[in-house]
Amino acid sequence: MVDEKPNKYEPQDFLPIPTYEEATSSRPSSSQSYLGPEEVSHDAERQGLLSRSQPIQRDGYQPPTVESARSSLDFLPPSGESSRRSSAEALQREIQQMDVEEPGDPNSRAARFSKRITSLTHSLSSINLPFRQWLPSGQYIRARIPSFPRGLRFQPNWIIVGRIFAIFLVVFIIWLFFVSDLFAVSSRRMKSMFDPNNLRAYVQGHIDADNIRQNLQHATQYDHIAGTEGNYYLATWVETSYIQAGLDNVGLERFDVYLNYPKKGGRRVAIIDPPELAWEAKIEEELVYPAEFEAKQTMVFHGHSKTGNVTGPLIYANYGSRQDFQDLKDQGVDLRGSIALVRYYGSQHDRSLKVKAAELAGAVGCIIYSDPAEDGFLKGEPYPKGRYRPEDSVQRGSVAMSSWIVGDVLSPGFASLPGERRRESKDNNPGLPNIPSIPLAWRDAQKLLQALKGHGKKIEDAKSKGGVPDVEWWTGDSGSPTVHLMNDQIEKERESIYNVLGTITGLEQPEKSIIVGNHRDAWCFGGADPGSGTAVMLEVVRIFGELRNAGWRPLRSIEFASWDGEEYNMIGSTEHVEARIEDLRRDAFAYLNVDVAVEGTEFKAQGPIFESALYRVLDRVTDPGSNRTFREIWEENKTTMDGLGSGSDFVAFLDLAGTSSLDMSFEGPRYPYHSCYDNFDWMDKFGDPGFQYHKALAQIWALLILDMADRPILPFDFNVYAREVTKYVNVLEEYVKSKSADVAKINLQPLKEAAHQFVLNAKIFEDWGNAWLNLVDQSGGFESNAMAIKRMSHNTRMGNFETNLLDLDDGLPGREQFKHVIFAPQLWDTYGAAYFPGIRDAVDDGDWERARKQVEKAAGRLEYAAKKLNS
Repeated sequence: MVDEKPNKYEPQDFLPIPTYEEATSSRPSSSQSYLGPEEVSHDAERQGLLSRSQPIQRDGYQPPTVESARSSLDFLPPSGESSRRSSAEALQREIQQMDVEEPGDPNSRAARFSKRITSLTHSLSSINLPFRQWLPSGQYIRARIPSFPRGLRFQPNWIIVGRIFAIFLVVFIIWLFFVSDLFAVSSRRMKSMFDPNNLRAYVQGHIDADNIRQNLQHATQYDHIAGTEGNYYLATWVETSYIQAGLDNVGLERFDVYLNYPKKGGRRVAIIDPPELAWEAKIEEELVYPAEFEAKQTMVFHGHSKTGNVTGPLIYANYGSRQDFQDLKDQGVDLRGSIALVRYYGSQHDRSLKVKAAELAGAVGCIIYSDPAEDGFLKGEPYPKGRYRPEDSVQRGSVAMSSWIVGDVLSPGFASLPGERRRESKDNNPGLPNIPSIPLAWRDAQKLLQALKGHGKKIEDAKSKGGVPDVEWWTGDSGSPTVHLMNDQIEKERESIYNVLGTITGLEQPEKSIIVGNHRDAWCFGGADPGSGTAVMLEVVRIFGELRNAGWRPLRSIEFASWDGEEYNMIGSTEHVEARIEDLRRDAFAYLNVDVAVEGTEFKAQGPIFESALYRVLDRVTDPGSNRTFREIWEENKTTMDGLGSGSDFVAFLDLAGTSSLDMSFEGPRYPYHSCYDNFDWMDKFGDPGFQYHKALAQIWALLILDMADRPILPFDFNVYAREVTKYVNVLEEYVKSKSADVAKINLQPLKEAAHQFVLNAKIFEDWGNAWLNLVDQSGGFESNAMAIKRMSHNTRMGNFETNLLDLDDGLPGREQFKHVIFAPQLWDTYGAAYFPGIRDAVDDGDWERARKQVEKAAGRLEYAAKKLNS
């Protein structure tokens, strides 16, 4: 274990943070700790494990500790304050009083049916039988039972006889109900206390912006990088929130994964030659909070970066794309042995691929800086006067190559459970870079850029120039000033991270689930990323907890998840998926993800199969800025839902497990992303003053959860999905043409025909759903048992569609962890979606034989999945 660092976190007096031992000893006894998908530890075992896996003492980076612990319950408002009702009965009465019809909802006629099934959980005594008035009462039966003369030895116990008779009578009545279908699911005869429209009105009307603000204020009081005590403490706070909301099966899920951390004094960027230009970068950001809280601020580094100590001539390579490096080569600039200086964003958005491109070009190290032309003063007033990045702000982030390996890079394809012995090497790992890298602020990059004057080629193209002031832009060359880049860090091959899980168990199909997720870990305080999402999710959990405690249950289970380790490589969610992959492929209907909930005012969402359901929800929620519904805004702007790429926790669910996934957020202009300036103050002043867009996102999220978990027919739209897949095929065809003038090298006709079959099968499938609605409507809200079974089968086939698109035998060539034949991260653009990635990868490599095989495979999977919709 590394020696304890000299400086420690000093939390504010009003927010003491417990040590690991204090936190674990004060955890609620009702919680669980998952060591794997099925294994649960008791408190003693948990504390033993934590003491063994406690985060190491990092130089200058020991998470907060105090002498006296306080339970995270203290930071939650009392139930009487967070809820506007004092009892479940009062809550039920309030919901009953709400009767708001779904605006523009063609399925509102089925609302009489959809609630429903919870009535089956009521006692038989509450059922008003149509023939009950003709049944003899208990007193009538007892009065007519003959009595035996006195003296006879046989004296039967008539109470027991009466009870036996009553049992037989009840069994007979129940049998009669089922045989005659009187026990069919009926909203008219078995009216529930929870009308679906009332539920939607209640959920939407009781989201509290002040609660969300308080959640964010608490979640951002201290830094919480994955694997640290700060993030573990936040996990216990989220866990307590779940317990207080009354969720089922609440607990922590642990995985032991590869993580790295910076050392104090272990990072250096300096000009060492010529002596007259000698200079060293500050690297660290200025203190965001007063000096007495210095230990709260994280150091600057790249997650999953390579340890290294290198020197070389400095060369500027614009955005660090492969094309940028090729342009330098074409100009005669030799990059072998150099230190590449590149800027964030631009033609290569993914920082990890900037480092990879530099490596392939021959560089021995890579520096990535934040340019004011992208997110600084040239865009607007920087923080603290405005929303943009100040001159000392540094964008941290991971340089793991998520488009090659997602999750723990040492356990691709299997979960990093405690005790798991299988581990890949971190050396020459396809998911890790092979050269060291470090991020810088433009304050430091300015000195490096100025030192390049007169070396290499003078840059004339304005697109290749950044916005750093007082700089004459040159490329640099082998004669440029020599730069020393050092990245000496702590590397832990088995650091413990913790997901927090909780469930509301469904009634009709409890094994089927709608999964709701947001990640918890941040590079510093995490005001927008991911704190805004965490704050919103906890408010959604509170609302659903109130419904659950009032007796409501959805048709399908709802699973809430707070993921850990997302910032490094979507680790917590991926390990969770890999640990229960077969269950998810069989039973997970949908995954609804929110990462950054709010950074602006423009609502965006990806996941075309959810389009109709989302439009229905957006028709209910009003934009705080314009007082129009978000649906009106979307229709006016002709906003569409693109396919999913990468960059957040939906990746493993969609691309590995085949779970239909959606990601959504309020986007806006850039901000001090991944820096300590992304904090509560930034959000409170510039991101979302008043937290009204947080409230709107919570309403959208909660209403969509209700739709997915509680509509009798799962609200997927396969007509829309088929339409979009047809577009994807056309996009692929244009991409192939752009790569080769000889289009005969590959025949996409089998894929076009499969897409056409999908369109035809989708229409037949959706027609059955419409016929079911008509049948239920015509029967006055009744559904027979036989029809209910068919409806559930219909839903299951919907849930299986995405799974049927997985290539379970092989996966994508070269990155076999990814299984989906339609969606995956682009190989050289992690955040973008690569439609039909196996084909596209082969085309990029010029391997036309592999491309043809991938066309056959994708067409076969798509045709099979389409046919299975109706069989």
